[in-house]
Amino acid sequence: MKFGFIILLSIVAGVLSGEHFHSFMVGFGIAAVAVGTGYWLAFRSTRYPQLAALLLLMGVAAKMGVTVVGVMWSLEANLINSPFVFSLSYLFFSIVATYLYFTLREFQMNRTAKMNALETQAA
Repeated sequence: MKFGFIILLSIVAGVLSGEHFHSFMVGFGIAAVAVGTGYWLAFRSTRYPQLAALLLLMGVAAKMGVTVVGVMWSLEANLINSPFVFSLSYLFFSIVATYLYFTLREFQMNRTAKMNALETQAA
């Protein structure tokens, strides 16, 4: 149900921003890449738990860096013709991408926990 709502809201927002569709898609692209990069860096598994804070800070810095570089490149290429549509799109898809990444992580962790439980029962 949640995924259907997200897809419906995305389609409605895309249709409503028809005249500024490039700005809408640039906001989507930059948000997805920025959140993905930050997530990949921040939640890497390591044998050293002391690095957790450093990885989180690196994830935040990477997200900001990707966002700044993406916006600068998009402005230079004249892809953003409506800053308002871009900012709303970036905000929405940043929240959606974060939700989807955390949902995926929770699913993977639950699956791993079930596999470990089955292995301990079998042994």
